[in-house]
Amino acid sequence: MKYYFGIVLLLVYFTGCSSPTVKKEYIEGVSDVNQDVSFYLQDINENNISSMQKYLKDYYKQWHIEKPTITQQDAMWANNTFHLEKYYGENFQKISPIFYKKLIENTNFEAFASLNKKAYTLERVNVRAFPTNRMFFLNPVKAGEGFPFDYLQNSSIAAYKPVFISHYSKDKAWVFVESSFTYGWVPTREIAFISDKKALEWEKSPQEVVVEDNIAVYDKNQNFIFYSQIGQMLPLKSNIDFSKNIFHQGLLSFNKKNIALILSQLQHNIYGWGGMYGQRDCSATLRDFYAPFGIWLPRNSSKQAKIGQVINLEGMSDKQKLATIKKFGVAFQTLLYKKGHIVLYVGTFNNRVIIFHNTWGIKTIVNAQEGRYIIGKPIFSTLDFGKNIEGYQYNNTILHHLQSMNIITK
Repeated sequence: MKYYFGIVLLLVYFTGCSSPTVKKEYIEGVSDVNQDVSFYLQDINENNISSMQKYLKDYYKQWHIEKPTITQQDAMWANNTFHLEKYYGENFQKISPIFYKKLIENTNFEAFASLNKKAYTLERVNVRAFPTNRMFFLNPVKAGEGFPFDYLQNSSIAAYKPVFISHYSKDKAWVFVESSFTYGWVPTREIAFISDKKALEWEKSPQEVVVEDNIAVYDKNQNFIFYSQIGQMLPLKSNIDFSKNIFHQGLLSFNKKNIALILSQLQHNIYGWGGMYGQRDCSATLRDFYAPFGIWLPRNSSKQAKIGQVINLEGMSDKQKLATIKKFGVAFQTLLYKKGHIVLYVGTFNNRVIIFHNTWGIKTIVNAQEGRYIIGKPIFSTLDFGKNIEGYQYNNTILHHLQSMNIITK
């Protein structure tokens, strides 16, 4: 296999150390389209695409329940799904049966819905399928199944997000949480319980939207509390110092300036499966893009593809798919979906459909062996990008596997 695991790790490490200040106009060998978001904003339809009242209902809904909205059976999906003989740990060895047995016992689902308390996250937290930070891989040396695809990583939740606590793990080191878009295990030390009175005060308070990523945020006594994240909304009556210009009171208008502001911030990220290492994957990138404008999206790509007006593309030729996207697509308000991946339609240039998406890489076949050309970051591209890469297969393109498009504002 041509692409080496160690090189990928170094790429992820060094890219994550700092945010780029200058965007390359093109990505050589991968995408031959302009990487500057302002390039695609000439004909944008500017409007307010949501209301604060509607968004608040989704954002704070977990503070308006008295017990989990999911069943115990749904909450236990990992206990019933993971088959021990299939999975490997971060040392590339099979998971120990003793460790697995202790993990199952620690989920403590006999106590499901016994705590039932409101809380909020103290920092950006990983939401895990089991109460552990250990990793589960399928085949760690197979392309698309090793790092970073940890099957225990459900998602991540930004700091100060409302959550509902079902119960503790047996050792009380973890809590099972439900948020507005995901559920799973987070360390107990990473949440704080909140009273009904305080929760209502936060919800009724004017809200501040974060417009810049990875900036240190302090409380009113200048103690560090977390790093900012696009997609956060924070109550003005909390203990946060809002003096920095990374905050905007209320939702942003959906206009050229603000779209460029938010997308250019998201371009500074690298790819993070399930939000690992404080980064984003494809669906989290789109979720956080729309949040400052007051559009709530579900967590995973298949559910995001069902929001708004959905147009089925299955059974169409690739030529028919492109024609349909050009005819019905609304720039920056339309999502395109294939199984396992979702992208943002940003319009056409030189009669080509252009998308924005956060992608791990391009599937390749070299000497009959499957591999990945690693990209590992958000890019603007066509739906069949990467034609100059060795092992490129047209049958593996996003376009060829596209299943649907959906206009989220309709």
